[in-house]
Amino acid sequence: MEDIWCVAAAVFQVWMFVVVFFIMLPAMFGLSLGVTGVYIQILVKILEWATLRIQRGRQEQPGVPVPLPSGIIERAGGSMEEEMEQLRSSRSMEGAEFDLSDAFYFCKKGLESIVDDQVTQRFSSEELASWNLLTRTNQNFRYISLRLTVIWGLGVFVRYCVLFPLRIALAIIGLSWLVVGTTLVGFLPESSGKNWLSELVHLTCYRICARGLSATVHYHNKENKPQKGGICVANHTTPIDVVILANDGCYAMVGQIHGGLMGVIQRSMVRSCPHVWFERSEMKDRHAVTSRLRAHVAAKTKLPILIFPEGTCINNTSVMMFKKGSFEIGGIIYPVAIKYDPRFGDAFWNSGKYNMVSYLLRMMTSWAIVVNVWYLPPMTIQDGEDAAQFANRVKSAIARRGGLLDLAWDGGLKRGKVKDSFKEEQQKMYSSIIAGQNNISCPKTSSESPEEQ
Repeated sequence: MEDIWCVAAAVFQVWMFVVVFFIMLPAMFGLSLGVTGVYIQILVKILEWATLRIQRGRQEQPGVPVPLPSGIIERAGGSMEEEMEQLRSSRSMEGAEFDLSDAFYFCKKGLESIVDDQVTQRFSSEELASWNLLTRTNQNFRYISLRLTVIWGLGVFVRYCVLFPLRIALAIIGLSWLVVGTTLVGFLPESSGKNWLSELVHLTCYRICARGLSATVHYHNKENKPQKGGICVANHTTPIDVVILANDGCYAMVGQIHGGLMGVIQRSMVRSCPHVWFERSEMKDRHAVTSRLRAHVAAKTKLPILIFPEGTCINNTSVMMFKKGSFEIGGIIYPVAIKYDPRFGDAFWNSGKYNMVSYLLRMMTSWAIVVNVWYLPPMTIQDGEDAAQFANRVKSAIARRGGLLDLAWDGGLKRGKVKDSFKEEQQKMYSSIIAGQNNISCPKTSSESPEEQ
C-alpha cells in the first residue's frame, strides 16, 4: 500500500512540476515553448484524415446520414426597392402605383423567414462542414469505421483524462492569483507603481487562464491596439472573449455587479484597477451609465474600456446591431474583430441552453481554442453623423475584417419580440415605392425578418 502512495506522490510531483515550470511560468512572462503549436498541427492532420475517411465512408456506406447544408434557401440580394423594381419591370408596369401582386413579395419573404430564418439561427451553434471528432457535434461517428471510432475513443481519453484536469488546475491557479494579487495591490497607495503592478497581475492571470484553455490566439495589426482613454468595441461570441483580448493588453471592464464567486472576483479586481461595475438599478438608467463611462474616458491615464455593443453572444458567424449607447460617450473608438476556428471546438455560449458552469466544462473538454483577433484602425464620429450611424459604420468594419455576416437586427431578439419600429420601417419603405418616391434614401435592412414569419 505504501508503494502505491509513493508512486501516486511521485506522479503528482511530476505533474505539478510540468504545470508550474512548463506552463505557468512561460505564460506569466508571455512566452511559449511551442507545445501548443505542435499540438494544434497534430490536431489539424488528424481532423483532415478524419474528414477524408468520413467522405470515403459515405461512399462505401450509402446509409450513413449526410449533414444538411446550413442554408437551404437561395435568397435574392438587394434591398426592397431593388427587388420591387425587378418584379415591376417583369410585369411591364409603368409609374408608381399599388398592385395586388406586390403582396407576393411579402409572402415570399415571410416563407423564407419561416423555413430558414437568418436571424434566430444566429443564436444556435455554428454548423460544421465536417465532423471534428467531438460527440456533441455528430452522433453518427459509430457508422463510419472501426479506425475512426478508435481515434475518437483516444480523443475522449486525452480530452477528459489528460487535458481536462490540467485545464481545471490552471483555471483555479489563474483565478486564485487574480483574487489574491489584485487584493494585495489594492492596499498600495495610488501611484504609477500600483498601476504597473495591477496591469502585471491582470495580464498574468489572463495568460494562465488562456493556457488553461489551450488557446492559440493570432493577433493582427498590433499597431492599432486600443490606447488609454479610448473605448475598445468588439463582436461578442463568448465570455472567453474577455480572456482572449486581455491576454494581449489590459482593459477596464464594464458590467453589472454579481454575487457569489463572480462578486468576489469583481470586488478584488476593482481594488487595484478602475473597472466600471454597476448596480442592477443603475443599469436601467442610461444617463447614469453614460456619465460614468464618459468620466472614465475623460481621464486619459485610465485603461481603455472594453465593451461588447451587441449586448449578447452571437454564434461566430455574424455581427448583429450595435447598441448606440457605447458610441454616445465620445472619445476614440478602437474596433476589434474576433473570429474563432470552429474545427477545434464551439466557442459560442448559448445562454438559453447552458448555464455558465456547463458551458465552461464543454470548453475545457474541447480540443482547443483557436482564434484570430484583428485590431482595426481607430475611428471617430464624423460630422453630421449620429451615434446610431457611427455604430453601424463600426459594425460593418468589424464584420468585413472578421469575415462575418453583417446583420442589422438587434441581438435582443434572442429573448424579446420584434419592435414595432422595425415593422413601421418596412411599411414606410413600401409606401415610398408606391408613392413614387424611390429616390428617397431609406436605410437598408435585412431581407428577412422575424416579423415576416
